[in-house]
Amino acid sequence: MKKIEEIIPKNKTEFIKISAVGIIAGILSGLFASGGGLILVPAFVHVFKTTEKEARAMSVFCILPMVIASLFFYGKAQYIDWKLGLLCAVGGIVGGIIGAKMLKKVKDKYLTIIFIIFLIFASISIIRK
Repeated sequence: MKKIEEIIPKNKTEFIKISAVGIIAGILSGLFASGGGLILVPAFVHVFKTTEKEARAMSVFCILPMVIASLFFYGKAQYIDWKLGLLCAVGGIVGGIIGAKMLKKVKDKYLTIIFIIFLIFASISIIRK
């Protein structure tokens, strides 16, 4: 297990970049319920030079605290249908397991293409409403 000194970047510029990406992802997660992955995956790949698979894995890791923080405020404002949310969460757990296993088998190039297609589809769906 790493010590806290090993986790915190020693370079001030790197610390600021990481913090800025986290804050932007958190704001978008809370505002649009995007989970932050729309910002985190490209940021990890392009800003921090990780592989596509590393970016997706770290994005999922980062999303959990953002979701918990947003859940607190959404729940307090009574925006949550708990029955619907819990049932969907069970499906999400199953889908997450399947997706994580698929991630090992899909090449980075295809992950990028699939992600772009998903973003285009989601954008068109939102615009059509």
